[in-house]
Amino acid sequence: MVTLTRIYTRGGDAGQTSLVGGRRVAKHDLRVEAYGTVDEANAVIGLARLHTAGEADAMLGRIQNDLFDLGADLATPEEPDPKYPPLRVTAAQVERLEREIDAMNASLAPLNSFVLPGGSAASAHLHHARTVVRRAERLVSALMMADAVNSEALKYANRLSDHLFVLARRMNGDGKDDVLWVPGAHR
Repeated sequence: MVTLTRIYTRGGDAGQTSLVGGRRVAKHDLRVEAYGTVDEANAVIGLARLHTAGEADAMLGRIQNDLFDLGADLATPEEPDPKYPPLRVTAAQVERLEREIDAMNASLAPLNSFVLPGGSAASAHLHHARTVVRRAERLVSALMMADAVNSEALKYANRLSDHLFVLARRMNGDGKDDVLWVPGAHR
């Protein structure tokens, strides 16, 4: 359990922050950008949850918890023989997203055009979250080119953006209320 007794520490006043393990890095470090964007996605999902209920809300609650796991994973550089086992995203978390995607997608009509973000409030927020997750995924991919990162972290972000897309369609009347792109419609 995490106990926070002080919210501010003044440790970042000079533009640096600490990773898990104590290493100091710039606040614009690629690792910080990656887990900061994961945090941003979590906040957008929180907005979406204001417009969901039932199983959709339960899935988003699990995802929000997973995103804290993902942030902790990204904030903890890999090292040989760590003193304490780090929290890492697992294949089981990725597989859960896949099962949920498959279950939701089974009732949706196939797409014959791209979906424009919108429709219901829940769907609009989920599309917003999806785009933030895609940005986080790009940052994690870039981080993997510069430093060792748990491969399941990137897989989780990739699957999550797909999950949010399918859930956004579910929140639009199982896709019936999706707003579809009409190429060249307003030339």
